[in-house]
This record gives sequence, C-alpha cells and structure tokens, in this order.
Amino acid sequence: MERILVVDDERNILRMLNRFLTQEGFKVETARNFEEATSRFQEGDFDLILTDMKLPGRSGLEILGWVKERNPEVPVIIITAHGSIENAVEAMKGGAANYLTKPIDPEEMLAIIRHTLMHNQPRTKESLSVQEEDQYGIIGRSRAIKDILATIEIVSNSRANVLITGESGTGKELVARAIHQASTRRGNPFVAINCAAIPAELMENELFGHEAGAYTGAIAQEKGKVEIADRGTLFLDEIGEMPLNMQVKLLRFLQEKEFYRIGGTRPVRSDCRIIAATNKDLEEEVAAGNFREDLYYRLNVIPIKVPPLRERREDIPLLVEHFLRKYSEENHKFIRGVDQRVMDALMRYPWPGNIRELENIIERAVVFASFETIVLDDLPRKLSSLVTETTDSTTGKTEGIADLSGMTLAELERIAIVKALKSENWNQTRAARRLGITRRQLRTKMVKYKLI
Repeated sequence: MERILVVDDERNILRMLNRFLTQEGFKVETARNFEEATSRFQEGDFDLILTDMKLPGRSGLEILGWVKERNPEVPVIIITAHGSIENAVEAMKGGAANYLTKPIDPEEMLAIIRHTLMHNQPRTKESLSVQEEDQYGIIGRSRAIKDILATIEIVSNSRANVLITGESGTGKELVARAIHQASTRRGNPFVAINCAAIPAELMENELFGHEAGAYTGAIAQEKGKVEIADRGTLFLDEIGEMPLNMQVKLLRFLQEKEFYRIGGTRPVRSDCRIIAATNKDLEEEVAAGNFREDLYYRLNVIPIKVPPLRERREDIPLLVEHFLRKYSEENHKFIRGVDQRVMDALMRYPWPGNIRELENIIERAVVFASFETIVLDDLPRKLSSLVTETTDSTTGKTEGIADLSGMTLAELERIAIVKALKSENWNQTRAARRLGITRRQLRTKMVKYKLI
C-alpha cells in the first residue's frame, strides 16, 4: 500500500483528500505547514508528497526543495491556484513530478498520482541520463532545454493555444510534437501544416475542406486539416505566412470552435488544440499590418522560445553523438566518434542553419568518412578552416596541430593517405607521388586501412 503525505493549511481540504485517497487504497498522513510536513517525512517512508503551493510561513516550493535534498527519488506534486502557469513552471523546474490546479478535480488528481507512482520506478544511471538528455526527441542538457521541457510538462494538458518562436532549424515542430505526446490528446491525430508551402488560394480548402460540388473538380466531400485534427493537435508552422483573409477565418474558428467547409451551409465543430510556430517577429508583423493583432494575442497565450544552437553550444556534443548513431546505422558504418579537432570546429561554428544544418553536416561526414572516427577532412571547408587556419596570436602556431600528438602513427598515416587521395581526386598514381611512395605501396596501405 503506497503512502502519501498530503500538506495543506485548510482542514476541510485535508479531510476531503484524506477520505478520497484512503477510499482509493492509499495510506494517507496529513500536515498543515512546513514544520509538520518535514517532521512527518522524517518519521515515515512515503511514496509521494502532495502539497499546496501556498502555506503559512514557508511555501510548498520550500517543502519541494527540502524533500529533494534529502530523498530526490520521492515524487512531489504541487497544488497551485487556477491559471497560475508561472508557479507551476517554477515548481517543475524545481523538480516537482507534476502539478494540480484548484479547484481540485478528484478524478484528475487520482490519475496524476497513479501515473506518477507508476513512472517513479528505480532507474539505472544510464537510463536516467538518456531520459534527461533525450526526452520527447528533444536532445540537450542546457538550461534552455530544461526550461522548455518543464514548460512542455506544464502546458501539455491545458487547452491554451501555444505560440512557438525561433529561427529556422531550431526544432519548433519537435517541441509541438512533444506537447502533443505529453498530453491526453496523444492518442488522437497530430496534424501539421506549413503555411508557407500552401498557395494562398488553396489555404482555406487545406484548413477547412469542401463539400461535394463546391467548385469544379470537387467530386466528393473532403475534410480539412482542422476537422482531421479533432480531439488532437493542429500545428500551424510558419503562421506568419498565412494570408490576411485566412487569418480572419482562423480567428473565428479559435473563438467559436466551429467552421464551414467550402460550399457548406452547416457549421462543423472541431475540438483541436492549436499550436502555432514562426521564425518571424509577429509583433513587428502586426505593426506592419501583415498580421492581425487580435489573432496574435489569441495564439500567443503560452509563448515558448526555442533558442538558436549558438546559444546552447553545450548541447552540441550530445546532438553530434545522436546524429552519428542515426546515420551510421542508416549507412551501415561503424563510426566511434569525432576527432577532437572536429569537435573544436563544431563548437566554434556559428550555425546559421541551427540543428538542421548540424544534422546535414554530420550525415555528410558519415557518408564520406574513411575511418572509424570523423576527421577534419570529412567536414566542409567552412568548418575545417576554423581549426586549420586559426592561429594563436600569442604563440604564432596553428591551432589543432598540437592535437596530433595524441594520435597513433597508424592514425596519422591513414589521415595522410586519405588527404593525398582526396587532393588528387582519388588518382592513386598521383597520390602515391605526393606521398613519396610507389603506387604498389599505396595500394597495400589502402587495403590495410580498408580504403579499397
């Protein structure tokens, strides 16, 4: 029988929660403030803590911090005021397993408690690391990524619209899919539309569909993406590219939760959750008259900003490792990792194309790799030059040369051979001449290093 400690300063709430949870088969103890809660915790072995955020004296967040310092494996669920997203996000960042809003729905509370207990099984250090660094497919351990993951947990089960902003290639759709997967809608469709890729004259049909005979060629009724996403999530990527006339119709749907198919006379309802994304500054677009202000505020209920890769460089090694595994498997290669000079180049590059550019470069490197380790010659010139042509102003030496001292003679020889072959467009005779050996000697070494 799982033991739960419930903390709240209101006697009626404590009595109600105690009675309900006891009837559901839990062993419950209660406390009314920080001091009572910490005393009970030290006396007993609890499986879960359920605490109100607002308590007399010290808050529920302080109870959360106190518990996490002494036994981080015990999950804590925070109860917060209705609509207080900021408090809930702060609690999740502090290590809370989940949150509830007042007034408490007993069935929702029971579902969250059981879900938390079920997923609070002991994990190995390796599995914990994987979960922390690759959750919902979002890879990273930077503060920015942790904040985004905490926000995803908070907003996933709300009905509020979300606006995701960030440069192209930062992973905005990945965040949208994560919100969907973390929500109770995950069993229903996730439907994505790129507003920039659809001609303006086809946008209404794409979103709302049409009735049979609505126009020439409309032989049968066709559902639009809004209808297909009913009870699921509709992701509107590049929302800043949506034509103004369609912005009006989207706004009406957001307000009424109903729409008309083209050629239709009866309204159709859809309970889809809207998540929008853009790489534009929509406030500037509003000021310029390109985007409706009322639609902007309707979409921007919960803003999430995805930072560019150059602002989260500590995540680059994890991303590189992930893409190496992915493309090594796809190309039937065994790539152990990257040379230190390669990592230096990757860490220095400004990444204007963000994660999408990094993924493309790693895929290219895997395809061209001749060794089990990615070397500078496998990178595009714009990256490799960051190491090979960067000179230390104090010593006058080219950075990266000293790194060769950590390599074996065989590795150095393989690098020299590949470089010579690439320089001569893989002409073995000229490459051998460049290396100062015979063509037969070159071929012997190429066999040795599995280059042919």
